[in-house]
Amino acid sequence: MDYVNAFWVGGLICALVQILMEKTKLLPGRIMVLLVCLGVLLGALQIYEPFMKFAGAGASVPLTGFGNTLWKGVKEAVDENGFLGIFMGGFKASAVGISAALVFGYLASVIFQPKMKK
Repeated sequence: MDYVNAFWVGGLICALVQILMEKTKLLPGRIMVLLVCLGVLLGALQIYEPFMKFAGAGASVPLTGFGNTLWKGVKEAVDENGFLGIFMGGFKASAVGISAALVFGYLASVIFQPKMKK
């Protein structure tokens, strides 16, 4: 049942974002920022954690999950280091994911020889 919940919740998030892209004049970059901020907001309101427990990867993989990860990192760093934690927490919590995206993106560009659009 975990796989089913992850599938339909992740699909629903993607479908809502697709509708948002098609029905509004928002650019994709702004929609991505909106999703990250929504994840931070829902994490701060303590709504996203129970949602992630229910949906698993369907809620943790989209950009809202990244926003929630940033929130958790900042919250933990502020508890440990005070005011400086605001600046450290997000980087510390998301460093592995960002590093993996950079490394795998580089490897994909080396393997598949990307071409510029004309």
